[in-house]
Amino acid sequence: MSDTRAWDRAGSLPVPVDGRPKPEVAALDAGLPDVADLFTFMRDAELRFGTLRMRIEEHTWTARGEEVVASDVTLRHPGQVLIRVSSSVGAVDDNYELWMSDGSTVRQYHAARRTGTQRPARTGVRGIVRNRDLPNASRQYRPLTHLLSESVPDVFIHPAGYCQNVLATGSCRVTGATSVAGREALVVECDHPRTVEVMADRPDFAVRIAVDRRDGVILRLEESVGGTLTRDAIVTSYRPDAVIDPREFEFAFPAGTTLVY
Repeated sequence: MSDTRAWDRAGSLPVPVDGRPKPEVAALDAGLPDVADLFTFMRDAELRFGTLRMRIEEHTWTARGEEVVASDVTLRHPGQVLIRVSSSVGAVDDNYELWMSDGSTVRQYHAARRTGTQRPARTGVRGIVRNRDLPNASRQYRPLTHLLSESVPDVFIHPAGYCQNVLATGSCRVTGATSVAGREALVVECDHPRTVEVMADRPDFAVRIAVDRRDGVILRLEESVGGTLTRDAIVTSYRPDAVIDPREFEFAFPAGTTLVY
């Protein structure tokens, strides 16, 4: 077990002049790491694989009962990604959304509404990645492959911002090891982290995550209030460096789709 300490290095990975960036920490030492060392290892998670297939099932419990949303991610660095999000609520055939990017253009398709969007990919705020004059907390993490912002896949594959802006604001500790989707994972528990959700801004709000020991991605995220589980997002399939046919990223809006913009 190790206590938390301030961690503000989400955007501090040295950016190479040429070529693809490399992880600052190649692998974790045996045993339980320090919280700050683990967060630094997690920051560079996406740099440890070239392609990825992953499925995440997110369970939430509200006044309407249990709801399940599944996210299937197909990714190839740099820039290519397809995310299919399907819900347990409603018809199976048309109750899904697609979000895809080739690094320059983002397209989104909502099957139930038969609507789509196509727009340039956001490049982020310029000048805050390489600027070493800025304090650590003001530097932005620049993904190798952008994902749907603040989505569960984005948090799991790009955990740097979540570590710095959420977990590091609470009391964190590494408590042990577990197994998720056949992968060895380290367990991190966090009491009362800062959150933008009003319903969870209370002293008995807690977060527990499982971190892949080899790659640093988040494999499970659990949220509880007063000891009652309210959210459980878990990876059910994780395949780094999977064989992916480039044609899987090809997409044409179906006939009858209304383009919103």
